Amino acid sequence: MAGAALVVKLIGAAYKIPLNNILGAVGKTYFNTAYYIYNVLLTISTAGLPLAISRLTSQAYAQGRENQKRKLFQVALRMFFVLGLAGSLFMFTRAGWLAARLNNPMARLPVKALAPAVFCVCLLACMRGYTQGQGNMTPTAASQILEAMCKVFIGLPCAWYVIHLGFGLDAGAAGAILGVTVGTVLSMCFLIFYLTRHRSRVLSSDIPDSGGAILKSILVIGIPITLSNSAMSIINIVDTTVVMGRLQAGLHFTEEQAAALNGQYGFAMDMINMVVAFAYPVTMSLLPTASAALARRDTAEVDRIVSTAFRVIVVLALPAGIGLSALSTPIMRVILPAQQSAALAAGPHLRILGIACVLIFLMILTNAILQTYGRELIPIFTVVAGGVTKVTMNYFLVGTPEINIKGAPISTLCCYTVIVVLNLIFVWVYSPEKPRYVALFLKPLAASALMGGAVWAVYGFASRLLGGVTFAQNALCTFLAIGVGGVVYGVLVIALGILRADDLRAIPHGKTLIRILRLR
Repeated sequence: MAGAALVVKLIGAAYKIPLNNILGAVGKTYFNTAYYIYNVLLTISTAGLPLAISRLTSQAYAQGRENQKRKLFQVALRMFFVLGLAGSLFMFTRAGWLAARLNNPMARLPVKALAPAVFCVCLLACMRGYTQGQGNMTPTAASQILEAMCKVFIGLPCAWYVIHLGFGLDAGAAGAILGVTVGTVLSMCFLIFYLTRHRSRVLSSDIPDSGGAILKSILVIGIPITLSNSAMSIINIVDTTVVMGRLQAGLHFTEEQAAALNGQYGFAMDMINMVVAFAYPVTMSLLPTASAALARRDTAEVDRIVSTAFRVIVVLALPAGIGLSALSTPIMRVILPAQQSAALAAGPHLRILGIACVLIFLMILTNAILQTYGRELIPIFTVVAGGVTKVTMNYFLVGTPEINIKGAPISTLCCYTVIVVLNLIFVWVYSPEKPRYVALFLKPLAASALMGGAVWAVYGFASRLLGGVTFAQNALCTFLAIGVGGVVYGVLVIALGILRADDLRAIPHGKTLIRILRLR
């Protein structure tokens, strides 16, 4: 899954970076508005229920209940079919109304173009949850790569061609989204073919639970997780409405001017979203494996899995966030060659959001840990607390003329700070063995700080040495600094003994890496 996430993010960068240059800040806001609406419907339909399916499948798989596993999938598939169809129809028929509610009526076409994807992704989520619950991550990984490739090879050409024909940026955003929709259709077809070819024919004598009992189990586990995850999506919708409203009604910007400012913030958030996606493979593998261990009442194994997940997330999150902050404006200039003024405006946003990136990693992980321990309601409370903080701060900060859109990343940072602090407290309270946060964070933080200082110094020295600020010179200095930072951090991780052998044993070629790095 981590390998697939890397490939998907690289393909995603090949999609998002050119797309941002094609659409600009205004078109980016139309694109994002459609996605925010899509994410709310999608999260309500699929956020917690696939995890519930994965968890229940892993328990049945660990107990050898093949008939229970098959019936669970059949019940879940019917449920997701209904949810997906209802979500797609609502998004398509109410596209104009939804876009207008976000103070962005020009996003109507992108919303319509994305509507069919809701149905397909619902079925995808069901099938992915089923295969992941059996410890098989390959189908999910392959379908995600296929989906990402369609964005690049269908969405990008459509966006460019539509704008080239003289249509508006809203039509260009709709063209880009067409690649997403086609990708979900093809991914769904791939998983249907895979499951048909790899259908389990193992005979079993177990008597499965009734359809009603299975549905109840899915809902009992899935609804709290759905509420937790959908709370953040709903808050993002409300937040976008507040930001666009305050920029227009409060500061008297036109809709296009407000969309341009919001798009600059969206450019910076794209970088964060591409990076934090690497947290999901860890948490997606955490729930089914820890749930299987809990089904066997093996609490020691659960503690080992959670500790490993914590170390891996911290090792990924800290250098990523600090690196993005240290090279915020240079990175934005590299990824937005055709939108240099927007890149310069987005750089300060990314400097703040780089720190928020670390917190988002930790939020994703701690939510999964609490859900694994059966405390699904706690993340709902913490996410709502953070969301209220975000919306309230945005109302006042964005509405202040001297701050305006600069208040958006500040409120985002404060939002995730509130969530993570509360989550860490609850994880400590409910963990059988209390996590030692100082030991978990101290060495990676020190290594990341040294790496951040190295990349900042290398970039500064190289840019002065070249004596210019052209795009090519900035790109050369940025990649040089990133390369040096990667080497510095890698050496420090090994020298300080931040990773353990258990952290690498489960990944492909992990034993070879353990031997090379001499981990214990």
